[in-house]
Amino acid sequence: MIIYGVALLSICYLVGNFAGELLGYLLHEDKNVGGVGFSMLLLMFLTERMRKLGHFNSVSAGGVQFWAAMYIPIVVAMAAQQNVMGAIKGGWIAFFAGLLAFIASFMAVPVINRIGLKKHLETSTWNPVPEEDRQ
Repeated sequence: MIIYGVALLSICYLVGNFAGELLGYLLHEDKNVGGVGFSMLLLMFLTERMRKLGHFNSVSAGGVQFWAAMYIPIVVAMAAQQNVMGAIKGGWIAFFAGLLAFIASFMAVPVINRIGLKKHLETSTWNPVPEEDRQ
């Protein structure tokens, strides 16, 4: 049922939000540090795990897919609330941390693509060479 997907998403959000608040507390910050990121990682891990165990069918995935379509606008709205100028005025470390994260992500795309392509080629049954032309 779709409601199970939404329930899983809600649980992941609550756990991720708690983890972000806890990390903020441990870093002596009065902020949630990475709660949405923790939520999304937990959601990806749990949905894949449940799918492999056969407990997460396509109807349940519909509840997650609905909110996945909403994820980008929500993150953009959250980022708009951040005080970017305050971070830059506070020091260049924020700028360099963002730049480093961007460069690392950009460099990871071909690596992740190769991993996915290799896995796809190993499991694919499609062969572009006709059987009579194979040697």
